[in-house]
Amino acid sequence: MSLILGAVADDYTGASDLANTLAQAGLRTVQTIGVPDAGLPLGDSDAVVVALKSRSIAADEAVALSRRAASWAREQGAQHVLFKVCSTFDSTDAGNIGPVMDALREDFQAGAVVVTPAFPATGRAVFMGHLFVGQVLLNDSPLKDHPLNPMHDANLVRVLARQSRHPVGLIPFATVEQGGDAIREAMEALRAEGKGAAIVDAVADRHLQAVAEAALQSPVSVGASGLGLGLARALIAGQQVTPRQSDAAAAPAVGGKAALLAGSCSQATLEQIAAIEGDIPVLRLDVGRILAGGPVAREALDWADARLAGGPVLIASSAPPQEVAQLQSQHGREHAGSRIEQCLAEIGAGLVARGVRRLIVAGGESSGAVVDRLGLRAFQVGPEIAPGVPVLRTTGHDTAMLLALKSGNFGGKDFFRRALEMMK
Repeated sequence: MSLILGAVADDYTGASDLANTLAQAGLRTVQTIGVPDAGLPLGDSDAVVVALKSRSIAADEAVALSRRAASWAREQGAQHVLFKVCSTFDSTDAGNIGPVMDALREDFQAGAVVVTPAFPATGRAVFMGHLFVGQVLLNDSPLKDHPLNPMHDANLVRVLARQSRHPVGLIPFATVEQGGDAIREAMEALRAEGKGAAIVDAVADRHLQAVAEAALQSPVSVGASGLGLGLARALIAGQQVTPRQSDAAAAPAVGGKAALLAGSCSQATLEQIAAIEGDIPVLRLDVGRILAGGPVAREALDWADARLAGGPVLIASSAPPQEVAQLQSQHGREHAGSRIEQCLAEIGAGLVARGVRRLIVAGGESSGAVVDRLGLRAFQVGPEIAPGVPVLRTTGHDTAMLLALKSGNFGGKDFFRRALEMMK
């Protein structure tokens, strides 16, 4: 395997989002779960995305995991490593974006690092260093209320400066409009001023390649999948990569039973559950009983046993935000999240033991918990179900499976139906 681009993603659905973006742009891409063991067959890949669960853990742990993953990518030949973060820059004042960025800059002796979560095609734009969701600032949008990492400040220069040990600058829209050379010159000037990073504006997809051209002058960059798209386009334009299609699309059908698990409480996921509820059996878990230690997973699997032979089933812990907030206040945010994730992971493992080979999971933390419980280590990236969500085919695993790992906010109302149609 000879890599040109490595990426370290701070959650599993974000990794799938980036892997899908790279594959759609023409880079043959593999997604791994953690740093691969020696001998894991990854094939001939242009890009590898190492998925971590590091967004919401202690900063020192996130740094250690990210350093190991980035070093592995560089050892495989990757010339550039993207630290992939959420397009809403989900974080806290303690990290983990800033601490990981500082560590990777130090490890690879990078100068000033390009940072942008912009992905205009998906409604994320950065203007004068402020993050917009659609036409409103992040702190005025519903996405500000992430259950683990709420984001109530749209000024990314200010947010990142609170996390990093080094000053943070800004490359404004007017400079970005002038193209890659102007951005590179501005980055060099900021480096000379002692800046460790710069938030870079981008309000249209045409800006992404220019931003990426500047980012490639350093061994490290930080951003969401939009920057990944820019990097892919810049590498192809520079003839460093020949665009190719993934082998996963031509692979044989997997078959087997199908199931859906939903742990996200986003409005999008709640609407997707409602949209498919008339077509397949849906079980809504009692989150209060999960947190009280009730045998909810066993009961859910008993319920599924009676229905799986007839077709797909959906099991959801998703609940309206106000209900989630009340439970968090009673049980603690981290404790509540962990108990729910582990319940869904137990259910996921039980479903696979019952013959499920096509599994759709909604929610970043839920996806991570389920994949970890199943012991899956790597995926080939297949066709796109919806922007940011590909079909994933297991590789290096005893049993062939297809998965879709969906961030809570991704996909239209018919996402679950479309995923089932594409995962054969």
